[in-house]
Amino acid sequence: MGEIKNNKKKCLSCGGCVSICPKNAITLKNMEIIIDKDKCIECKSCVSFCPVEAMEYVKE
Repeated sequence: MGEIKNNKKKCLSCGGCVSICPKNAITLKNMEIIIDKDKCIECKSCVSFCPVEAMEYVKE
């Protein structure tokens, strides 16, 4: 198992990952990406979608 993380240094806060997430596990609040780990199913849609590779899948 792993975890989806947002690299804040790369992130443009465009909200693309918010709209692509099938479980609504990602929100954009005050220009910061927040990932709800309880909702996230680690489908990696956000990782594939992110144009600047700010969304990362990190294996534990």
